[in-house]
Amino acid sequence: MKKKSSQSKKTPKKKRATAKKTTTKKKSAKKKKRFLKKELEIYREKLLNLKDDLIKQIQEISDESLRKSQQEASGDISAYSLHLADRASDAYERDFNLGLVSAERKTIMEIDEALKRIDDNEYGFCQMCKKPIAKRRLDAIPYARYGTKCQKKIEEEQER
Repeated sequence: MKKKSSQSKKTPKKKRATAKKTTTKKKSAKKKKRFLKKELEIYREKLLNLKDDLIKQIQEISDESLRKSQQEASGDISAYSLHLADRASDAYERDFNLGLVSAERKTIMEIDEALKRIDDNEYGFCQMCKKPIAKRRLDAIPYARYGTKCQKKIEEEQER
């Protein structure tokens, strides 16, 4: 009697399995695209318009508070010194306006970073968890860097 060979026919399953692995690797190697080109251009336009508005506001505030003397700001053009309370309120108003300008400059920096993320195809993804940021959030705050959950975590840590 002849012995049956223990070798069975080899099926090309192994070849198929390796082919599947390489295609999945290729798919994951591609950069994720969050938005279509048209959508990115809409967000870019929003960001640029917002930046222009903020620059105009900064210019107006600067013109109003920093370039006027205390007497011009109070409407008193006489050579007499202002009352102490008037000086204090003028100083408070000037400091308040400088605080606004500072906050708006930070927002402009955030906008510039968002424009860079658009150029790098990273716009719309949370910088903390890498998950997509909700479109509703980006519509409200187009320069948002984090999703709502991650933003809450950051704010809670800052409060501590």
